[in-house]
Amino acid sequence: MRAVTWQGPNKVTVENVPDPTLLNQHDAIIKVRLTSICGSDLHLYDGFVPSMLPGDIIGHEFMGEVVAIGKSVRKLKIGDRVVVSSIIGCGKCWFCEQALWSLCDNSNPNNGLEAMYGYTTSGIFGYSHLFGGYAGSHAEYIRVPFADQVAFVVPENLSDEQTLFVSDAFPTGYQAALFCDIHPGDTVAVWGAGAVGLFAMRSAYMLGAEKVIAIDRFPERLEHARVNGHAVATLDYTETDVIDALKELTGGRGPDSCIDAVGMEAHAGGLPGMYDKVKQSMRVETDRPHVLRQAIQACRKGGTFSIIGVYAGLVDKLNMGAAFNKGLTFRMGQMHGPSLIPDLLGRVERGEIDPSFAITHRMSLEQASEGYETFKHKNEQCLRVVFQP
Repeated sequence: MRAVTWQGPNKVTVENVPDPTLLNQHDAIIKVRLTSICGSDLHLYDGFVPSMLPGDIIGHEFMGEVVAIGKSVRKLKIGDRVVVSSIIGCGKCWFCEQALWSLCDNSNPNNGLEAMYGYTTSGIFGYSHLFGGYAGSHAEYIRVPFADQVAFVVPENLSDEQTLFVSDAFPTGYQAALFCDIHPGDTVAVWGAGAVGLFAMRSAYMLGAEKVIAIDRFPERLEHARVNGHAVATLDYTETDVIDALKELTGGRGPDSCIDAVGMEAHAGGLPGMYDKVKQSMRVETDRPHVLRQAIQACRKGGTFSIIGVYAGLVDKLNMGAAFNKGLTFRMGQMHGPSLIPDLLGRVERGEIDPSFAITHRMSLEQASEGYETFKHKNEQCLRVVFQP
């Protein structure tokens, strides 16, 4: 089959690779119908996630058709159209039983994370050997382990495009809003108006927020925030003092919750941006924490800071004194897809949201290199690139 493989920082190629096979009685083989480049795929593309090897198949957001199942798969049958959680959970361990799927004890066979994090977390499709070494979804076919737990049959009346982002971006944004413990009347500020940030905005409204404020620097993304995220205000952080603007928009109190939908490659101008970029390039710090610093300052006293943008390791110059003395609550982590996807499919089916708004570019797998460059540099007002194998 044809698949997109990582060959080093800023280089992907499309190769002929062996077709996946059933390795376990709980596996399914999925023929990929649609797969998208996620913002966190850029962390792999840029070379900031360790343990990637040349030839690794990347991609983790996808939907498709079941073409083979192991003998112990009970919920799926050949021919089913399914959306698959990017997070892999066994469904049997203590963490999965607590609906903490991204912390699964059994889906990640590589214990390399223990040295970095103290414990191993779940496996993730196409996201380095630290997260299980699973082949990714930018391919014609993919093996899905624990298929009964992570693959969900798509309602017949939903299109492939409406379903795709229920795999990852929508539940990620929804979990960001859940972390905020939103109450009626709350104001939520969201850093990042990419797909995850936009889904976080819409999810905040679904959960009862009164106002959402979006922060980004690209005019087309700020327009998406107004139109598709329903943001009541948008801030270009290159032209505005974000902290002062948020105070003004909230009567001096600050947002009740702040969401970081950017993560480890946050952009910043001036000396702070240069400082982080140099330290990251020298591997003195792994992540650029500009949004973390700004949101800690901006969030109201006693507020909640929800971090859903991916961080991999070490950051510098974080004002923990402000977080402590303001009494902030931090919630963060990879999304728990299998516990969220059924509800989100229902919301799409009821017409509460059509996630396909995030698709701006459609390409074949053979255009993978062009797709990654277009997405990375946000050329042609790119929000999301979708491959159709």
